[in-house]
Amino acid sequence: MNGADLLVSALENEGVKRIFAVPGEENLDILEALRRSKIELVVTRHEQAAAFMAATHGRLTGEPGVCLSTLGRGALNLTTGAAYALLGGMPMVMITGQKGVLSRKQARFQVVDIVSTMTPLAKMAHQIVSPVTIPSIVQEAFRVAQQERPGPVHLELPEDIAAEQGPEILPVPRHPIAFPVADRAALDRAAEMILEAERPLIMLGAAASRPRLTEALSGFVRRVQISFFNTQMGKGSVAGGSGLYMGTAALSERDYVHDAIERADLIISIGHDTVEKPPFLMGPGGPKVLHVGYVPATVEEVYFPHAELIGDVGPSLTLLADRLEGRLPRAGALLPLREQILARIGDRMEERRYPLTPQRIVHDVRQVMPEDGIVCLDNGMYKIWFARNYRARVANTLLLDNALATMGAGLPSAMMAAMLHPTRRVLAVCGDGGFMMNSQELETAARLGLNLVVLILQDDAYGMIRWKQAAEGFPNFGLTFGNPDFVAYAKAFGIKGSRVEDADGLAPALETGFAGGGIHLVTVPVDYSENMRVLVDELRAHASNNGDLPQRDRWIFRQCRRRRPQRGARAHQHQSAYRAVRFDSEIRSLRARPGKLLQPCGKAWTHGGFHWAQLSRACSRGLRGAGPVAAGRQTPAQGGRGVWPRECATSVTAPVYW
Repeated sequence: MNGADLLVSALENEGVKRIFAVPGEENLDILEALRRSKIELVVTRHEQAAAFMAATHGRLTGEPGVCLSTLGRGALNLTTGAAYALLGGMPMVMITGQKGVLSRKQARFQVVDIVSTMTPLAKMAHQIVSPVTIPSIVQEAFRVAQQERPGPVHLELPEDIAAEQGPEILPVPRHPIAFPVADRAALDRAAEMILEAERPLIMLGAAASRPRLTEALSGFVRRVQISFFNTQMGKGSVAGGSGLYMGTAALSERDYVHDAIERADLIISIGHDTVEKPPFLMGPGGPKVLHVGYVPATVEEVYFPHAELIGDVGPSLTLLADRLEGRLPRAGALLPLREQILARIGDRMEERRYPLTPQRIVHDVRQVMPEDGIVCLDNGMYKIWFARNYRARVANTLLLDNALATMGAGLPSAMMAAMLHPTRRVLAVCGDGGFMMNSQELETAARLGLNLVVLILQDDAYGMIRWKQAAEGFPNFGLTFGNPDFVAYAKAFGIKGSRVEDADGLAPALETGFAGGGIHLVTVPVDYSENMRVLVDELRAHASNNGDLPQRDRWIFRQCRRRRPQRGARAHQHQSAYRAVRFDSEIRSLRARPGKLLQPCGKAWTHGGFHWAQLSRACSRGLRGAGPVAAGRQTPAQGGRGVWPRECATSVTAPVYW
């Protein structure tokens, strides 16, 4: 047996059924070994797609997916997929070729130090230098990939080692590995914290979606009856029908679900991983946080738990439920907020407007998809809308990336889901920008005979960044582009395509696509004016009007308007924007005079040495629609709503609202 034979034998021993690859010259011995094996070789059109598919295999099964590439430029194309798996906690094994290590007749042609490149992007990066070591190295790679926290590993097999003959070595036998459960004393402390809480709330994070955890987690929620919300990557962790779901933290603050978060006095954070965009912002005086996870929490500025319960999460939660079941009379203290939160999130979801609103698109997709149907999102503005509005009732049926948040992964992820679940409906939802980054994989999907519908939301722009550009007050510039005729584009790949032409046409088009089988591409124009109306104006108004928030640290919004020297009776007004500044509860006790609380504008705002905010640029923009504020407004301690600092270096009226 040569090195390549030993490698493929070791992969078979690990239960590998498929390898996703763009092979090169340095992989030829591996290709020959695969030809004689039971492993299916799936050739993709770009290495990035191979990595995304392998990572999604790991995400959905818990078993590492495997991808293969050549050296140099091919291996470098795997790096985005490696980062995707690393931040997303997805087990994956990447195998790359390399020029010979004993002899290089082509000198350094195409040679890049891929092991060093992969080291910060993988849990393990290793060059194989002897066929004899291959069985043990492969098993170690799979073990490392699956250990908490899961992620990618990289193996480099030089072409001369792949061709070198070695002794026939039996694969290392596999055996199950049991994770330790949480310590008894830690369980008792956790139970005591929950029993003492007046308003407990469960948060389900990314690690709560591990395939092996669904049953135990759903059982825990059912037994303790504490209401819960989830992060974006924690959606669907608990089986539907509990009546305890409060919403998804698609934003870090100010959304309707944050009404419950703000009122909670204890958040039981299960599986939260700080690679996700923060679901809420911790601060002094806020709710206590109990971190429940496979590994200790990563302490961050916005996440610093007060206690931790570390161990195999499923069995640990079962033991915790044994201590709590039937002893939590205040478990549902926050449930009265549920109906209003969900109603506000679902507002205008059936509105008949063309182009379609994001809310209507999410509504129609939910109507078409069965409970076990899988929706795979690329990355764009629509991700926030699906995270907020889409109700996932089965684990891992809404796949999105809130860690690396890369574009281009939606279609390959959906292809992998369709391969693993050929009898279930699978929908890829992509923006026009993200779709075109890996649209060549339509050929791969068609060649594999997959059943898959691809929905393209067309706004002819990088919509997420365009929204943020507008919210920051910048002119509209540099983020628009043209698109092909997507229906004709689909036909060029030999697949069906259709275009939604009216407000009620999306659901029928999706139904037709699924009923027809094979690959079907549907394109629909989207009206993203709702981004500003809902996610900025409406939520800002909600935050400012919510006067019954707990008396503790909170994030507030500074409204700032600059006036240039007047010309005639009018002053030039700049475009609008907003900045967040930190509000500390001790400021409530200050009885500062107007013009003295915040100074100077555009720098570090202080009062008595207390740091309010370090603004990234001079205060030159104001919140849209903010009217003039009379000088001498009272401080919060005096019962007022804001202060207008008269003495400001840039002539800015800067009322602060909370």
